[in-house]
Amino acid sequence: MDYRKLQNGSDIRGIAIEGIEGEHVNLTNEAVYDLARAFLTFIREKHSKKDCRISIGHDSRLSADSLCHSIMDGLIFDGAQVLDCSLASTPSMFMSCIFEEYDCDGAIMVTASHLPFNRNGMKFFDKDGGLNKEDIARIIEIANTQSFIHENNGSCTKANLMDTYSRHLQEIIKEGVNAPDHEHPLKGLHIVVDAGNGAGGFYVEKVLKPLGANVEGSQFLEPDGHFPNHIPNPEDKKAMDSICQAVVKHKADLGIIFDTDVDRSSAVDSHGKPISRNAIIALAAMLVKKDHAGTTIVTDSVTSDELHDFLNTHGLKHHRFKRGYKNVINEAIRLNEAGIDCQLAIETSGHAALKENYFLDDGAYLATKIVIEAAKTPVDELIKDLKYPLEEKELRFKINAEDFQDYGDQVLDSLKEFVAKQPNMEPAKDNYEGYRVCFDHGWFLLRKSLHDPILPCNIESTKEGGCKEIANTMYPFMVQFDKLDLASLRQFIE
Repeated sequence: MDYRKLQNGSDIRGIAIEGIEGEHVNLTNEAVYDLARAFLTFIREKHSKKDCRISIGHDSRLSADSLCHSIMDGLIFDGAQVLDCSLASTPSMFMSCIFEEYDCDGAIMVTASHLPFNRNGMKFFDKDGGLNKEDIARIIEIANTQSFIHENNGSCTKANLMDTYSRHLQEIIKEGVNAPDHEHPLKGLHIVVDAGNGAGGFYVEKVLKPLGANVEGSQFLEPDGHFPNHIPNPEDKKAMDSICQAVVKHKADLGIIFDTDVDRSSAVDSHGKPISRNAIIALAAMLVKKDHAGTTIVTDSVTSDELHDFLNTHGLKHHRFKRGYKNVINEAIRLNEAGIDCQLAIETSGHAALKENYFLDDGAYLATKIVIEAAKTPVDELIKDLKYPLEEKELRFKINAEDFQDYGDQVLDSLKEFVAKQPNMEPAKDNYEGYRVCFDHGWFLLRKSLHDPILPCNIESTKEGGCKEIANTMYPFMVQFDKLDLASLRQFIE
């Protein structure tokens, strides 16, 4: 097959097992075998070295073992020293390139984040961080043309990466809390963790408990690729409701929730109130501000006006950018290279990358920063003046056109002309993605999905019924485009 069909921005994503009607396997054992060999060739080319050490890890997905075996077979066949890290988090795989005892030249994480159980994918790292979409395109080109660099005498050994990574987080907490009981700095702190049956259960057993925290009420720590309790996703309402209820039930001081592969996290305060989306950005920004007053915070494009005002009020600069965790991370790196101090790149989804941590989007690292603060003071105190829109809504319009990218561009170009003629609409000063339109009581942002034939539309309002009012204002414009499925819009305004 043409492996270009498996590229999803800076990741590989596909259907790994049957189980959902109409979705057939395309992320095969043969595909990951070839892509792993191509990655090894890419690393050899980039770093001009023959002997390479590559680490492999996976989350709790049902297809993980089979795919990992094929990946390791391909790497060993071409002469790599393979470290089998088994169940791991995505950020820990990058750290295998940083930790001196592992010193890997590259790492592969087998995961599809929060996608359904039948999906899986591959994320790639080297010592410079996560690969970009151009790098993935090069890997796919090597795989498609079978242009592998072959060497003999590969090997495979087991590695206890998660133990090393957990000790790393422990030391950060010990230093950050600086408690009289250095070995148990979290004694007296009650933290509930929800791992969603993904790979995040280690944070309870290997980080919090050894440091003395009370973790009673933590839930869904056992890896289970069926995800029987809720989607492991901090943006999912059912998931957030579940961890909020657990915090209240067990009278905890703090709740932490991870996604499947632990590159995202959000929190819950002691009152059971979620700290997610705009609030998790606000909290992360306030933690960064402690050492970097006035720094720039890069976020995705759908953040609220209330968050923007909050950051400005606290002397921080807010820089909205395109959605996609690699987009916000790369923009933060670009700003630093241009001489603009930027310590945090973060999406409303919970992807948070700090400059002090290699600009690695690491949910456990963000959780660790939050835990350190919680050991000193209730975390909600830091964001008590953050305001929220009264209403928010996301609608998604499928594009039923073969060339959906061009059709999406046509809609957005026409929207600009439409808005210019409306007395009650004003384009946002900065439009980094799609088109953001302001009203006296809110805004909407219409944009193209990063990869899918969809136009997502985010709406926020400060008054009751405001989102529906904005949606009604949009409707006469949207119905002009017969290739758009507007069922969600019609349902909402009716």
